[in-house]
Amino acid sequence: MTLETLRLIRNVLLRSFAIGVVIALLMAIGFVVARPIWTGLVISWFHTDEAGLSTLVLRLFTEIRFYLVFVLLVPGLAIHWTIRSELARSK
Repeated sequence: MTLETLRLIRNVLLRSFAIGVVIALLMAIGFVVARPIWTGLVISWFHTDEAGLSTLVLRLFTEIRFYLVFVLLVPGLAIHWTIRSELARSK
């Protein structure tokens, strides 16, 4: 792989991380703002209780955080570190 290919992959990963954080924050804000409205609907539609629903929402945001950090951010930073060391070595 060339250095340009690594830069492209790094940029895609880091920008995907940034977009994912924005979307996760919007989801969290939407969850907090609309909770009184949609909680009743979800409880009646899926026959669950509020404790079970809170557990599911917490699990969702935990999985989103896992994906953002370990699938997007860590590889992006590793590639960034590799590019920096290759540039330093070539000088």
